Amino acid sequence: MPFQVKATVTGFLGDIERYPCHFGHVVGDEFLYDGEKYVGRLCPSMGRILVPEMMPFHAIGPRVISPPRYYYPFQYSPMSRKAPENAKYDGIGFRNVLETPNEPPYHMTTLFPNPSVWPPPTERTILKQANSVVCSDIRSAMVMKIEAFDLSDKGYDICYFRREMVILDRITKKQEIPTGVILDEFSKKEIEEIYPALSPILVECLIEELQLMGYVETADGKARATDKGRAKVEAFKASLSGEEREALHL
Repeated sequence: MPFQVKATVTGFLGDIERYPCHFGHVVGDEFLYDGEKYVGRLCPSMGRILVPEMMPFHAIGPRVISPPRYYYPFQYSPMSRKAPENAKYDGIGFRNVLETPNEPPYHMTTLFPNPSVWPPPTERTILKQANSVVCSDIRSAMVMKIEAFDLSDKGYDICYFRREMVILDRITKKQEIPTGVILDEFSKKEIEEIYPALSPILVECLIEELQLMGYVETADGKARATDKGRAKVEAFKASLSGEEREALHL
């Protein structure tokens, strides 16, 4: 079941005193996709590159690592200079420059995380949490960070959201329940006559998404609802009619 997505203006890498944003964006501006509609102000120049980048987050949630450059070993290589005599070693002809560059403000290298820091970091973190888009007007170079912030309960995601909330309710009532028997908490009618029909693999998918949003914790093959999860399911119940609560056995 997809996620709600938020893009937030986190800063400007360019010189906004000389080249201000003509749309009037400021740090903290938010633009949302809730699974049904877009909410918030967004410059058209940013929209054409931001919206396509938001869609993977809608489908995959916080598991997205964007851009794929995160995976390049280049991110952990030092600066280099041409050295044809070294081609016998590396096959191309470069030498290492074992220092961190000190570029002036607004240099093009500031548009991206610097892959040439020396000594390199001890963990593979460059770009892992970036998930950001830079405006095509590089004079101001506005940056918007993208994140999945909640489960989507709009559009065609509604039915999956309801399934997740009912699963969350069952977990809440039987804390430390083995994940492999959660399906046993549902009758044959509840499993097969409500869309989407439940199955072990679907339950596994839905529990994983509940976990990603902090509503459920799993350990040693058992699931428990967090305080955040209990509050979420109670808010869901309060939003339903009496007929709906009875139908869902809530």
